[in-house]
Amino acid sequence: MDSHPQEFPFGIMTVAELLHLNVRRRLADSAYVDCPFCGDKRGKMNVNFSRNVWRCNYCGESGGMLALYARLNNMSNSQAYYEIWDALSTGEASWGCEDYGISTTPTAAPVQGAAAPGQGKGGIPQSPSADAQEVHRTLSRLFEMLTLSAAHRNHLRSEKRGLTDEQIKQFGFKSTPPYFLCRSLTERLIGQGCTVAGVPGFYRHENGYWTVKFTSRTSGILIPAVGMDGLIRGAQIMLDTPIRDKNDPPDKSGAKYIWLSSSSKNMGTTSGSPVHFVGKFPARTVYVTEGLLKADIAHCLMNRSIVTTAGANNVGALNDVFRTLAQEGTELIIEAQDMDKYRNANTAKGSSKIYLMAKEHGMECRRLTWDPNFKGIDDWQLALRKKERQREEERTDSGDADARQDVPETKCFLQKYRVYQLDFGREQTPIPFAFEGVKELHKAGYEQPPAKEYRLTWDSALPCPENSTDKEILKRIKDVFSVQLPAGYRGRQVAPSDILELYDDEKRCYYYVDTGGFEPVRFSPFLAKPMQEQDSTGR
Repeated sequence: MDSHPQEFPFGIMTVAELLHLNVRRRLADSAYVDCPFCGDKRGKMNVNFSRNVWRCNYCGESGGMLALYARLNNMSNSQAYYEIWDALSTGEASWGCEDYGISTTPTAAPVQGAAAPGQGKGGIPQSPSADAQEVHRTLSRLFEMLTLSAAHRNHLRSEKRGLTDEQIKQFGFKSTPPYFLCRSLTERLIGQGCTVAGVPGFYRHENGYWTVKFTSRTSGILIPAVGMDGLIRGAQIMLDTPIRDKNDPPDKSGAKYIWLSSSSKNMGTTSGSPVHFVGKFPARTVYVTEGLLKADIAHCLMNRSIVTTAGANNVGALNDVFRTLAQEGTELIIEAQDMDKYRNANTAKGSSKIYLMAKEHGMECRRLTWDPNFKGIDDWQLALRKKERQREEERTDSGDADARQDVPETKCFLQKYRVYQLDFGREQTPIPFAFEGVKELHKAGYEQPPAKEYRLTWDSALPCPENSTDKEILKRIKDVFSVQLPAGYRGRQVAPSDILELYDDEKRCYYYVDTGGFEPVRFSPFLAKPMQEQDSTGR
């Protein structure tokens, strides 16, 4: 593997050194570093020194090694080339690329228009990727050998996940095995005629035998990644304990999901980031979301065909999938990425790419929006199911006439109120504190809610018992918009970042809907956008 491209006397790791990029993890042919473009400190940028390219899996920025240097220094690629050369000539490269077998010393002075020979080998030896059928056969047999622990089964059956035993069996979820079983499991697979070389997760141990990469640190629930052809392409692990980096900020929970991969091991193989498909294929309408387990749960609740990537910005792999879907008759793509697409510019960028990709392949694309109190499509659907069960229980209880008791009348008054919600415009421009609490509002640089970003969505009155406190009234208002929205209402369910106004003839009070209550704020309603008028249909 050449560490330097033929036309340059240096490689991308030399560029990373000059830019002082912080390396988080080293693999066979690449390294993960902190992204200097989006500022994320979790090592999401992959710097591939076998192909001398880079890509941030969080913000989606990518390119070649000259572009990496040029963009960060606001210069052309040509200027970057000579500036890097000057730095190398003066001995400024000392970061330690030798760990990769990469020399940072240029072999000859650059001559414009001439190619300089590359030199050096680097990286850990890797197995060529096995073909799809072999990967499927090996991983299928591996899943058959594993079991699902009681704790993991209970988690999948809990209200948080909502799966049945039959669905758990259908998807093939298993618990990761302990480390001491890895060698024997691999030997059993080999004994059954399965290929392990080139299958993600398997590698050759330093003592010469083949094994699979499971450890106590990465224990969790093993989730198959299945293609449209029904073949298992890889596996993801939902970790029992999220992995945190020592430099992660305190509010970061750490990585919850990782791929089963052995790219950091001798003769190992990278998992890549395979696209997962669940549901009927082909289908006229296909939903697109993020997260394998999320897609499986949403499919069970909605009975829809769903394609999913491992992350909101990892949408590049969808291009081939969309091409196949279009050829097989899919007409509509429903973008159902998490609701943070309304506040995170990088996530929003990934959602926009889905639209463009669908259009390129001749398919229509629509955005799915739901109650913003719930982040993912699975959370929202589980909440709807829970509400439906509660309504059924209430109908059953109310049907028992003998159980009903007369309720004494309570004196009430009409509380006037208004609802203001963030307006994202036609371009759906993300707002950093959207659907978040006061803490995130302040982190975004606002002492008070910026009224110009809001739109009046409702102006009404609510009967409230006498002597009700503001807090009790606000809770009643929020409850009104959590079950069945009022007729003629054109806004969303009341959620964090909304503004509720209580007013009468004498005063007005404004409250920011926080994640755990209501926070009094200053608000300038005359700066907010007016309520949208209804059309002739009442919408």
